[in-house]
Amino acid sequence: MRELIARLSVTTTLILTVATSLRAQPPAVSAPPAPPPPLWTGSAGFGLSLNRGNTETTNLNLSAEATRDPKTDSVWRFKGLYLRGETDDTLTVDRLHLQGRNERSLTGRTYAFGELQVLEDQFKNIDYLIAPSGGLGYKIVATPATTFNVDGGLGFKIEKNPGFDRRTDVVVALSDKFEHKLSTTAALTQGFAALWKAQDFGDALYTFTAGVAAALTARTQLKLELLDTYSSRPPNPAVKSNDVAVLTTLVYKF
Repeated sequence: MRELIARLSVTTTLILTVATSLRAQPPAVSAPPAPPPPLWTGSAGFGLSLNRGNTETTNLNLSAEATRDPKTDSVWRFKGLYLRGETDDTLTVDRLHLQGRNERSLTGRTYAFGELQVLEDQFKNIDYLIAPSGGLGYKIVATPATTFNVDGGLGFKIEKNPGFDRRTDVVVALSDKFEHKLSTTAALTQGFAALWKAQDFGDALYTFTAGVAAALTARTQLKLELLDTYSSRPPNPAVKSNDVAVLTTLVYKF
């Protein structure tokens, strides 16, 4: 009997000790929820090249991109690029391109878009070109590593050239955009855009870009890009149809 009482006493003591220990432990704290993705993302870039010696050459490029994505069916994209070059104090490049675009998802792979482009290019003899357009697009490839979209539509362009009156033409617009992530820190990009005059497809403006970007830090990257602009019918016979630029840009991402 004494042995039974002793065993019960020891068992009771152990139970009370464990219960007291469990009561003293603080409740488990769950991990805080992940912050929501940012509404705005974008980048700003700056590039400068200098040559001093027999000739003095200065080339400057400024770029900016911004995306507003509320994770719904509508995304806004904005971008801008400014190029300026001088050789022996003579201006040789002066180009500004601005673009605003809205994409609205229709299905998992199709979308409707509306965009506005503004171009000024002194050496293409374009005082200004304003081209609103809209249409449909399709996501041919849509994976975490690779995206490839094509779209097309109709619009019009308002163009003013030196020595000519302003004119308005209906245009057919076509573009594509490709991006492939080589790794978490490097990516390849390619883009193409065309504006054809609807009354005469022989009169067109083409823009092609191809580039590679590599991260330097979490928010900066170095980007090397080829920009080719081709006008099939320049307003002045003395103006060459093709302009090619190679841009090296330091990009800050926000």
